[in-house]
Amino acid sequence: MAVHVKPGTKVRYAVVGLGWISQAAFMPGVEHTGNSEMVALVTSHEEKAEKLGAMYGIKDHYSYAELDIMLASGTVDAVYLALPNFDHVETAVKVLEAGVHLLLEKPMAVSVKECERMIAASEKSGAKLMVAYRLHHEPGTLDAIQKVRDGAIGKVRFFNSSFSQQVSGQNHRAKNGFWAGPVPDMGPYPLNTVRNLFGAEPLEVFATGVNTDERFDFQDTVSVTLKFPNDRIAAFTLSYNGGDVDDFRVVGEKGDLFSEPAYQVGSAMEHVLTVEKKKSSESFSKTDHFGGELKYFSDCILNNKAPEADGEEGLLDVRVLQATEQSLLSGQPQSLAPYYRKRRPVPSQVEELSAVKEPELVVSHKPSDGQ
Repeated sequence: MAVHVKPGTKVRYAVVGLGWISQAAFMPGVEHTGNSEMVALVTSHEEKAEKLGAMYGIKDHYSYAELDIMLASGTVDAVYLALPNFDHVETAVKVLEAGVHLLLEKPMAVSVKECERMIAASEKSGAKLMVAYRLHHEPGTLDAIQKVRDGAIGKVRFFNSSFSQQVSGQNHRAKNGFWAGPVPDMGPYPLNTVRNLFGAEPLEVFATGVNTDERFDFQDTVSVTLKFPNDRIAAFTLSYNGGDVDDFRVVGEKGDLFSEPAYQVGSAMEHVLTVEKKKSSESFSKTDHFGGELKYFSDCILNNKAPEADGEEGLLDVRVLQATEQSLLSGQPQSLAPYYRKRRPVPSQVEELSAVKEPELVVSHKPSDGQ
């Protein structure tokens, strides 16, 4: 049975995995949600637990081997899980089977079967599962989706995107194969964006990649092309060895919408809308993406609502990522079964918490700096 949290109280979170994303983006945003609090830390790194516990006033610390003890303690309502992608499934299933709600970093898992295990565990216990698609609550992203949905650029024809960064050879992402590489790590951003801009699921995937540097044990720069129903195409290029580039353009019969930046944490989104050669620009306030998604998820827990970015949403991205891996291995396009998803992001999901300052990291580094 799922943990019940009384409305009017705060949802008590454990943070599992205290790496860069937890420290830099998630933990600083918890307090100003108003409906969430951190009560426990799970890590096998004692220094991280002690210093971050002192920083945020969190007294309960557990090692990964003590996860079951924490889940049975009755002191935690929900978990934010930010372990490496290939470590998600076993921990996620334990959390959900214990009836504890789960906010899970993307990608959801490293295979469709792993996603299905998590969804089954959630359905069995009743614990809520949400995948951390922070842009589903970001004003600019939701505005773009709604404009396209309302026909601002006419019938949609194609989408393209570039997303690149520098990743250090010392970072764990550099030496753990495809599922630590740019496609699963960065690919969910353009992939999820185009799926929701088009309001559809791809039917075919083709990918090609290159390895540009010996510090990586995989193809560090990859281009992906997707075919969608109704003769629509999407393409995006991802890289761990490029400059900081972060944009997308969606093109319709009447014009296009261009966003730069489009995905990065802490960015103020900028849009240029061109309709029949007339341009207009719009800027969106910088918001706390992580605090926003957390506030939304806690509201779902407190009011017993199903989160929009549920396990199905996570699985639909993972099936494309898995097909992309197969395309890279085979050099051939990969077909996907037709699929219809009922739920999509809607304007009422917007959260506009003010951006927070990134704190000093404790035994952790940005991907460009180290481990």
